[in-house]
Amino acid sequence: MEINELLAQEFSLTLNHTNNIINLMDEGATVPFIARYRKEMTGSCDDQTLRAFADRLAYLRNLEDRKNSVINLITEQGNMTDEIMTALNNAATLTEVEDIYRPFKPKRKTRASVAIAKGLQALADAILKQDPQVDLEEYAKEFVDEEKGVATVDEAMQGAKDIVAETISDNANLRKVLRDMLTKKGSVKCKLDEEQENAYVYEMYKDYDSPIDKMPAHRVLAINRGENEKCLKVTLALNEELALGEIYREFIKKNSPYEDLLKEISLDAYDRLLFPSIEREVRNEMTDNANEQAIKMFEVNLKPLLMQAPLKDKVILGLDPAYRTGCKIAVIDARGNVLDTAVVYPTPPQSKIEEAEATLTKLIEKHNVDVISIGNGTATKESEIFVANLIKKLNRKVTYAVVNEAGASVYSASKLGAMEFPTFDVALRSAVSIARRLQDPLAELIKIDVKSIGVGQYQHDMPQNRLTEVLEGVVEDCVNAVGVDVNTASPSLLTYVSGLNAGIARNIVEYRKVNGKFDDKHELLKVSKLGGKAYEQCAGFLRIVDGKNVLDNTGVHPESFDAVEKLLKLFGMTDADISNGNVKHLPELVASKGEQNVADQIGVGVPTLQDIVKELVKPGRDIRDDLPKPVLKSELLGIENLKPGMVIDGVVRNVIDFGVFVDISVHQDGLVHISEISKDYIKHPSEVLKVGDVVTVKVLSVDVAKKRISLTIKGVTEEDLANKVGV
Repeated sequence: MEINELLAQEFSLTLNHTNNIINLMDEGATVPFIARYRKEMTGSCDDQTLRAFADRLAYLRNLEDRKNSVINLITEQGNMTDEIMTALNNAATLTEVEDIYRPFKPKRKTRASVAIAKGLQALADAILKQDPQVDLEEYAKEFVDEEKGVATVDEAMQGAKDIVAETISDNANLRKVLRDMLTKKGSVKCKLDEEQENAYVYEMYKDYDSPIDKMPAHRVLAINRGENEKCLKVTLALNEELALGEIYREFIKKNSPYEDLLKEISLDAYDRLLFPSIEREVRNEMTDNANEQAIKMFEVNLKPLLMQAPLKDKVILGLDPAYRTGCKIAVIDARGNVLDTAVVYPTPPQSKIEEAEATLTKLIEKHNVDVISIGNGTATKESEIFVANLIKKLNRKVTYAVVNEAGASVYSASKLGAMEFPTFDVALRSAVSIARRLQDPLAELIKIDVKSIGVGQYQHDMPQNRLTEVLEGVVEDCVNAVGVDVNTASPSLLTYVSGLNAGIARNIVEYRKVNGKFDDKHELLKVSKLGGKAYEQCAGFLRIVDGKNVLDNTGVHPESFDAVEKLLKLFGMTDADISNGNVKHLPELVASKGEQNVADQIGVGVPTLQDIVKELVKPGRDIRDDLPKPVLKSELLGIENLKPGMVIDGVVRNVIDFGVFVDISVHQDGLVHISEISKDYIKHPSEVLKVGDVVTVKVLSVDVAKKRISLTIKGVTEEDLANKVGV
């Protein structure tokens, strides 16, 4: 089957749509562009499907390249046969291709290669042929040759057995059968080395024994880490009789005169060569699958974190908590510009609370601060207590929120942070970042290495290139889904716009500095290195507020502007009606004439028509405005105030394989185990919850010493809701 046919089958697409997607990707079109502006060509595939398609296409092309390489290598050796060619053509994975190539692959010195060099291949062939007419003992005498290093019949037989053992180990079909058997019927066993310093971390894996096919991804990664730290000894186990039975079926003929000999060789091949090799391959496959699952989990968590609703039209005071060095303060206006900075010392050891209150009160009154954004790092609890007490004394209504400060220090010490705020020290940059994270999470978080945002598990153990590739894809999808104001966006934000790179992003900002703001999207073509192809890819995702053309502040691509004019004319409307909000009934008008009919008249497909209508009804809309707003508070609880049975509203901060962590307005997030999420059976927490969801939870238990809070969602009753704690 050709690659395009296979992809069409796997993704349930027509062959035409599949070919279109491949061609668009090969031409350099980005996933956001294809997903948004080429729906008719793809069957309206979304960005996630297209990224999965791109991954699979790359794998299949790599597989095809490797097949061709192996075919050439085996052919050059003069060993190619019709059977091998058929097997290679039918191979569906890279592992199968490598299994087929294994017998022909140049090896380092092995017992078998030494025996072959001594001229014992023919004797090994005789064993495998199992001819009852051949007296093996007599035949073996012909291979005794002291010059070749074969002094006795026993040495000749041992060498021949080594060759047969390697032949068994290299059999592609057998390797596939045993690999599948180990995966489906094998188990993982762990032993804990209690002498190691960190052994206590892996106590649950002491004498651990689990079926391979039942082992969740997070446990695979956990035992891998334990093994790397030398705390765990990890092995795979398989019923030896079952495995040997497969070898016997493959290599021992019925009524073979050499049955006992071949069983002896089979055991040696399995113990010494086959199983150790298969074990490594299955361990690697388990790790690869676990990594992909963990990366997927990171991806699932990252998107809602980036797509949190911005806190618009508010003056925000960012507070970066600390002890000895003091809390750094930055006040930003509604557009993110820094208005003021300060350092206060309300936390130990200084505990200058009155002085800090006076400084913050002055800043709040001077700049009409609406919200205080507190980073959730060191000294957060003390800072939150200080802020909650301060708010009670103010004459102005002020609320606060605790934001995830993961990666803020990375940004602060980065070249980008230094470029944005060259006169600020590292800590003050963090305070600005903490304030901006509440104001516009997407615009601020994209400045940080996505791996440092902290919404995954075992991210430092994963293949970093793959993790970066996937997460940057998420950021790209989010940025383009929201749209970017080309006149205010930072170079960091512009870099993620479809079709742009860091160089073009910098050129756009330089153009703004020299020529002033963009008034028309076509002006982008004057930017250095922003050619026709880049313009095609980026134009639909960039916004110009208050420009010459109202359509420039929508997600309508310039290539569809003529279609919009035809649409408006069809219903007796003009561009002014869009600006004045007089097109609200456009969906009903289109429906009355029939979508297909209208689409045909204006020269676009139905999916494009639907997107155009959505944009015209709400020009300049931010899709995040429809999402839940940040949870703002005016008072707090401490972990010591929590009691079993308490019912509180919280916000999901992280979704992992075994549960979710929920911020319930105490310094430590509480854990809702997967078994406490839903009354219905769920395979994974992400089926019902995502980062940013507001949930009502009941406290099951609190361990103040270990700072552990156990929560339940499914255990909350109607009676509990009436007694909910407000924060």
